[in-house]
Amino acid sequence: MMQFLAKAGLAVMLTAGTLAGTVVPAAAQLNIIIGEPDRGPPQDYRRPPGRDRPSRGCNPQLAENLARDYGFRRARVVDITPRRVIVQGWTRRGPGEMSFGNVRGCPALRR
Repeated sequence: MMQFLAKAGLAVMLTAGTLAGTVVPAAAQLNIIIGEPDRGPPQDYRRPPGRDRPSRGCNPQLAENLARDYGFRRARVVDITPRRVIVQGWTRRGPGEMSFGNVRGCPALRR
């Protein structure tokens, strides 16, 4: 009987050791942090800092500057639609209006 209990105890210890050896590595997700632990994710090196996404449309400031290059004085943006940016100002002939495409680079549509 003593021999049976010794073998059963040995079997229980081997089973417990085997289960403990397989469960611990599967559950161990250890994070080692060196430095400040409250830092956010690393910055994306492909984008300049401070911009979430690139500008897709015509910048109103650029449209005003382009209208000044075309000879408009006191140029100001009066309307922005999904397709165009309209700038009004004064030319040699009096008040004038110019339209730019609402895409990057602000191409001139009409003078």
